[in-house]
Amino acid sequence: MTDAITQALAEVGPRLKRVRTQRRVTLADLSAATGISKSTLSRLESGQRKPSLELLLPIAQAHQVPLDELVGAPEVGDPRVRLTARRIPRHNGTSMTVLPLTRQPGAPQAFKMILDPDPGEPEPQVHEGYEWLYVLSGRLRLILADRDMILGPGEAAEFDTRLPHWFGAVGRPAEILSLFGKQGERLHLRAKSRS
Repeated sequence: MTDAITQALAEVGPRLKRVRTQRRVTLADLSAATGISKSTLSRLESGQRKPSLELLLPIAQAHQVPLDELVGAPEVGDPRVRLTARRIPRHNGTSMTVLPLTRQPGAPQAFKMILDPDPGEPEPQVHEGYEWLYVLSGRLRLILADRDMILGPGEAAEFDTRLPHWFGAVGRPAEILSLFGKQGERLHLRAKSRS
């Protein structure tokens, strides 16, 4: 158990007593409302009895307070995701903005990318992995081995990154989603691309 949970459990008894006395409810009244014996309620308040859901739920209902408030549950953290975009230079003076969408280690990893148009000569690369690209806006040129294709909004491509590949925006910036996984991890969505 973490220190926060241990501390929260230690404070349940005094909190139960404080809620009951602030509402001017006697142990006998609370016992009648919950069906829990006065001695059990007294031992809960003094910390001599460990709180359980079977005991706390009827007490929370009798006092008409949320269980979290009754037990002083520790905060679970901020659920908002605060992502930081990075601007990455590419060859020929172009760049791309990369926003990681996943924070946990392992695969697959998800990214939102904004690619500047790349008027230069493509330089295909190879590496371990499997990639899935989905075009949100703009046009994306994808060179994959001996294939050269243009993908528009709503189109997707998936490929083994051990094949020579390169992609870049055509004409204006392109916004894409990219999922990248370890070798052998294939995605189940397939969309045709224009040749």
